[in-house]
Amino acid sequence: MNNTFFKILRFALPYKRFAFLNIFFNILYAVFNALSMVMLIPMLDVMFGNTEKIYTEPVYTGLKELPKYGKEYLDYVVTQQKDEQASLLLMVGLVIMMFFLKNIFNYLAMYYVTFLRNGTLKDLRLAMYKKVIHLPLSFYSEKRRGDVMIRMTNDVGEVQFSFLSILEIIIKEPMTIIFTIASMFYLSPKLTLFVFIFIPTSGFLISFIGKSLKRKSNRVQQESGIFLSIIDETLSGLKIIKSYNSEDNFQGKYKESAQKLYKYSNSLINRNNLSTPISEFLGIVVIAVLLWFGGNMVFEGNLKGTEFITYMGLAYNILTPAKSLSKASYTLKGAMAAADRVLEILEQENTIDNKPDAIKKTSFDNHIAIENITFRYGDENVLKNFSVTVPKGKTIALVGQSGSGKSTIANLLTRFYDVQEGAIKVDGIDIKDIEMHSLRNLLGLVTQDSILFNDTIRGNVALGKLDATDEEIIEALKIANAYEFIKDLPEGIYTNVGDSGNKFSGGQKQRISIARAVLKNPPIMILDEATSALDTESEKLVQVALENMMQNRTSIVIAHRLSTIQKADNIIVMKKGEIVEQGTHNELLALNGTYSNLVALQSFE
Repeated sequence: MNNTFFKILRFALPYKRFAFLNIFFNILYAVFNALSMVMLIPMLDVMFGNTEKIYTEPVYTGLKELPKYGKEYLDYVVTQQKDEQASLLLMVGLVIMMFFLKNIFNYLAMYYVTFLRNGTLKDLRLAMYKKVIHLPLSFYSEKRRGDVMIRMTNDVGEVQFSFLSILEIIIKEPMTIIFTIASMFYLSPKLTLFVFIFIPTSGFLISFIGKSLKRKSNRVQQESGIFLSIIDETLSGLKIIKSYNSEDNFQGKYKESAQKLYKYSNSLINRNNLSTPISEFLGIVVIAVLLWFGGNMVFEGNLKGTEFITYMGLAYNILTPAKSLSKASYTLKGAMAAADRVLEILEQENTIDNKPDAIKKTSFDNHIAIENITFRYGDENVLKNFSVTVPKGKTIALVGQSGSGKSTIANLLTRFYDVQEGAIKVDGIDIKDIEMHSLRNLLGLVTQDSILFNDTIRGNVALGKLDATDEEIIEALKIANAYEFIKDLPEGIYTNVGDSGNKFSGGQKQRISIARAVLKNPPIMILDEATSALDTESEKLVQVALENMMQNRTSIVIAHRLSTIQKADNIIVMKKGEIVEQGTHNELLALNGTYSNLVALQSFE
């Protein structure tokens, strides 16, 4: 637990000056909190006529005698007043001043801790997003998106509200208790010794009850991730759900998750709610016992009535910080579960990263060589001893049935995944030795799924070149055969595409995606089944756009529809991760083998 606490605490280090200011003002708050109660004694003494008459100003003899000197000096000042009303007014004014200063320092402490808490939260959020965006795709194939989203939102929020609030409590409340107990000890050492029995007893009971809180909190957050995933899947797959009349099925899943969340949340909150009544009850028990012992001390003349009244006020004053501390200990157990889930993401090893001496490559000069690579997802080989060379300026096509490993080549070239055996080289340099940002600058990717973001057409096209002018955007759209439908829109390239580009058809979205790749203008283009999801008319328009884009460029085309790759310089036919045939379109037809059969099947279709 301590390890987790200090790992989160490192995010607070840039804001340590606010922590020091918070501690400083909390100490002043604790001092004046105790003084505001102690000042009631001379005021009550004035009211009851118990003030000791001192006509000679007392002499300060050192820090050790400070409490005695303070009391005698106050009695001396009261003695100098012209009458009792003036003395009472003076003491009331002093009490008000103590309470005023106490609250001013309390506000200043809270003011500075706000910057500490929110600054730490901001940096934690930034660190989480940076980690999430840099982790390899393989990480997300094993995690629910909803679970990751819950960690980035709920869990980080829990760290801020529960975990970081403890940073203030562990300074403010103990200081308040220390100065209050010091005042109580000065008034009555005998009674104060009894109070020390209460604090550890209360802490033990609260800790005993809260042992299962971390486990319960973790269960709530895990179910929240499932709950959010169901919502995400429902919204993204609504057409399929409706078309298959599967509304009841998904409602059932949602209801089951909501019911579990209801059950777990009730258990967690009810257990958490126990801390306040238990600590309050224990506090009242102590107050009651103090009333009994203290009352008897007053009867026996061992304690002044005014001192006993103030002592009881101080004792009651301890209840609030004591409750806060016990609840903080209790809350910390739940917050630890959230902190552990956040740290699990932050400490996740990034298996695909730059080497310390990675090369920055700014040009593509010769060829791409894929040399005897083997790749597997889990235990199953997807590619086995696969080799191919792609000369600069040539177009290579990869064809084959679904599951033959075609798209895996695209994922490996872009280093979304790394090969287990063999190597992929650009101009003779292993891509693992090339700085990843510069490698991906050499590549343009157009996928089967036209991924557009909820932004303008301009914002989507300019993704790879943020400083592009409107003229450059329009030129890229023209090459991609997209400007013909965009120019008629009321806002032109500044039209918002909607969520996932849902304002446009599949063919229109794909042409906008192609324009994005055209504008980036990379020397190597990877087309991963860029036309397979389109109708015939859209396919023809997109195919023209692709041919425009591929001119004088090195291209690797992963194709399902063979009509789109007949002009390729080399067609590689794949089956179960291995090459079974390769050559030009006419050469492969002449072989009358796998490729010829695929062409025949598609012609029949």
